[in-house]
Amino acid sequence: MLEHGGNLGAAASEYGIPLQQWLDLSTGINPHGYPVPAIPAELWQRLPLQEDGLTAAAKAYYGAEHLLPTAGSQAIIQSLPLLRPACRVSLCGTTYNEHAHSWRRQGHQVAYFDRIPDSAMLEHTDVLVICNPNNPTGQRIATDTLLDWHAQLSARGGWLVIDEAFMDSTPENSLAGHAHLPGLFILRSLGKFFGLAGTRVGFLLAQESRLRQLEELLGPWTVSGPSRHIAKMALLDREWQKINRTRLEAGSERMLTLLKQYGLSPQGRTALFLWVPTGDAIAWHVHLARHGIWTRLYRDWSALRFGLPDDAGWAKLEHALASFNR
Repeated sequence: MLEHGGNLGAAASEYGIPLQQWLDLSTGINPHGYPVPAIPAELWQRLPLQEDGLTAAAKAYYGAEHLLPTAGSQAIIQSLPLLRPACRVSLCGTTYNEHAHSWRRQGHQVAYFDRIPDSAMLEHTDVLVICNPNNPTGQRIATDTLLDWHAQLSARGGWLVIDEAFMDSTPENSLAGHAHLPGLFILRSLGKFFGLAGTRVGFLLAQESRLRQLEELLGPWTVSGPSRHIAKMALLDREWQKINRTRLEAGSERMLTLLKQYGLSPQGRTALFLWVPTGDAIAWHVHLARHGIWTRLYRDWSALRFGLPDDAGWAKLEHALASFNR
């Protein structure tokens, strides 16, 4: 399997620091996650119900006509390549690596572009996969640009797949309201903004006929009853969402200032993470790890991704940053 953030077990073993003493900045998950409500006992004792209100809550939250709950967006990433015969897929060279891995594994031809595809690449693309905002660089692509690419692709039977895992802080930039269009697929997740990665809840927003195809492929009961209950409560809680959008943006600004103070220059960010290319990426990663702080290291691009700490973690992070000696 591919490497991901959140692998604290490996960090604890490598650096000899107990798991509970780590500050994990490697995932981009909200450190102030949605407070999990009490789980009714009957949800543990029966199969998940499809008519439990989750789909309606998700449609209202995303502003989408049709969607399908799944076991996280990872289930969608692995399954979408099965819905097309072998074709040409284009992705950004610096993006979430599970996408290319999944398409290539099913026999598709994968090509890469730098930041955005040029017209020549689009002409030779059947499926364009975009993370918006991009993970890990934080790059954003305008809605009009995405819709133009979709029009070009769908006119010849192509697809535009957009992973919006980090879009919840800026819902006004989402293409969720256009997901009914042929050949447009939007991936959403409750893991990042809501801090509910452990529930494994995601959604595919797409044309209804495509959702039925994926539903047949995935089979019944893909999301547990307790996870569906928690997800519904989180999606309905507009006050919590509003407070956390403000809180996370403030945290991102604070992290930007802090990193610059100690010689690190973020080149992109979202409300949940900052992207920091630096020639000292490995040295910084090891130094912070020795202080019990786990960052996401991208060796190939000599860069780090910093998520946000909880309230108690800011002082620990600043102490470690201040003690770095080049």
